[in-house]
Amino acid sequence: MTTRVFRDRMDAGRQLAARLDAYAGRPDVLVLALPRGGVPVGLAVAQALQVPLDVFLVRKLGVPGHEELAMGAIAMGDVVVLNEDVVHELGIPERVLAGVVAQERQELARRDHLYRDGRPAPPIRDHSVILVDDGLATGATMRAAAAAIREQHPARLVVAVPVGAPQTCEAFQAEADEVVCLLTPTPFYAVGLWYDDFSPTSDQEVHAALAEAAARPLAAPGGQGAPSAGTFAP
Repeated sequence: MTTRVFRDRMDAGRQLAARLDAYAGRPDVLVLALPRGGVPVGLAVAQALQVPLDVFLVRKLGVPGHEELAMGAIAMGDVVVLNEDVVHELGIPERVLAGVVAQERQELARRDHLYRDGRPAPPIRDHSVILVDDGLATGATMRAAAAAIREQHPARLVVAVPVGAPQTCEAFQAEADEVVCLLTPTPFYAVGLWYDDFSPTSDQEVHAALAEAAARPLAAPGGQGAPSAGTFAP
């Protein structure tokens, strides 16, 4: 039997924000959420910390015919991260991989146009970026996002999720300055098992969340300094 911990994604985001209070009200902080499920979590985090919210677009590269199985991911900036074990074990041909990448590249462009209403992507260089999703299973999409963000030279990269597989959260310590995983259950099973309501997030909900965040006045900067070196929060 599993014990659900979060009522829904907004509740998960509020709980997550409590572990990120060192970043509250700081002018250098930006919350970037992974659509679609990470956006309600990110909205709650950004509201609690009184910092800006935007999305960082990333798409899983699903194995054709078994799309739930990730053979990698593609992120903004045309960064492709492959799950080499899956690609090798299934013998995925290069032409098949290239076709899936091209298809998902088109979907990234569609979502960018749909979600932003023409607003430019926020600057990442020299900012402290809190990268948020609703959970980490294999971590393929988060890994692609983290790699793409690193290429834009943030001052600090924080990976923050309400729940994740223990080994995945641990592995991200090598890819981020700080990792916050509120819940790392063993056995993990799946992200959705730890939510009462894990219904899909729609494109319309993502658009509305970003519009709400863009219209919200932010608190005056709190002037807090950077926190200490990265930590893994079990």
